[in-house]
Amino acid sequence: MSRMHNPAHPGELLREWIPEGMTVTEAASQLGVSRVMLSKILNGKAGVTADMALRLSVWLDTTPEVWIDMQAAWDLWQAEQRGLPDVKPLRMAA
Repeated sequence: MSRMHNPAHPGELLREWIPEGMTVTEAASQLGVSRVMLSKILNGKAGVTADMALRLSVWLDTTPEVWIDMQAAWDLWQAEQRGLPDVKPLRMAA
């Protein structure tokens, strides 16, 4: 299965869902999180947790999986860019 090339951080996409004219403070209040936490996600400095995915799914009428899947794709792509660790396949003792 091929992965998306350089997927967007979920915060980038979330920025597009926040209505024009709504402040980060107002959005954070509606989500029940701090302005700092939401700002970190919007700026790609923090990831979308399971708790945040649940909040976003209710607020934006999506599923939590949408947000978790975006975060997982971004995390995996970032890890692949750092290179694969030197791990050998598991071998069972005979």
